[in-house]
Amino acid sequence: MGRGDDRDLSDPLRRTQTGLRFAVRLTPKGGRDRIEGWTAGADGRPFLKARVSAPPEAGKANAALIALLAKALGVAKSAVAIAGGETSRLKQVEVAGDAAQLRVRLEALGEAG
Repeated sequence: MGRGDDRDLSDPLRRTQTGLRFAVRLTPKGGRDRIEGWTAGADGRPFLKARVSAPPEAGKANAALIALLAKALGVAKSAVAIAGGETSRLKQVEVAGDAAQLRVRLEALGEAG
């Protein structure tokens, strides 16, 4: 690892000044809106899998993801933001709030089946 990069790559949750940041792989037009749990990519980095019924056009799928995560985590939609990868399936999401409470809620989402 490079100098200054001592974070645990097996921990999907990174603390920010306002809450937590984590990766989400979004499948648009994926049937009903649901969170499928945590899994790891080919590179070994963990991410949360989510599906939304909205199409990937004009930000509709991202808006549906924000609403889905806000509901699952018990926070306002305004507390959830796409921090990177807006047009990509693999996104960085930031959620504002108490990091310890958010961590418990996110970890409770379980592993993908």
